[in-house]
Amino acid sequence: MKRLLTALVVGTALMLAPLARAADTAPVPKPSATQAKSVTLPKAAPDSLAMLERAVAKDSTKFDNLYRLGVLYLDRDRVAEATKVLQKAHSLRPKDHKTLVNLGAAFDAGGHATEAQGAYREALKAAPGDSVATCRLASSLYAQGKYDESLDLLRDVIQKRPSAYCAYFTLGVAFADAGIYRDAIRMWRKVVDLAPSSPEAISAKESIEVLEKFVQ
Repeated sequence: MKRLLTALVVGTALMLAPLARAADTAPVPKPSATQAKSVTLPKAAPDSLAMLERAVAKDSTKFDNLYRLGVLYLDRDRVAEATKVLQKAHSLRPKDHKTLVNLGAAFDAGGHATEAQGAYREALKAAPGDSVATCRLASSLYAQGKYDESLDLLRDVIQKRPSAYCAYFTLGVAFADAGIYRDAIRMWRKVVDLAPSSPEAISAKESIEVLEKFVQ
């Protein structure tokens, strides 16, 4: 029963949390661990994807168009296309940390953890201490079974940036995975308190509801 419950809760958290969410589509603070971001893109018009595709087909040397197109592909789970476009954007601005984080998310979504972690580490070189890049790296490492390294990164993020709700979210996943349900609930409640409208908070609420039926 315990193993079944753990699988249910962790599965719920990971399915509902946007593993490949673009680095600048989040609300105000910080992500994932499995992912708090920087700049929020304007709400896209229905035909913005087609417009960007045409613009990039016409001129593939403009970074902004490439970056925005990669983000839109990522949001629509068009992973292979997102990876290709973001790699091109990265070639134009190798030290742009937001591009690197999104490229890492695309690699992770495509099952290329080593490349993803390399992109996150490059992002952290370009923007030391960036909570989004750190949470993404920690989440990728955790998914690979590198638990100690992942948890050390998350604790470091929380120590330096107590509002980094992505770190609390992934710690909650780790606690639930270990069967430490009360601590998982505590971490996820922190996510809801810090960023109530974030996708992580939505996932956290769902997971808390599942656990609270079993934890008195």
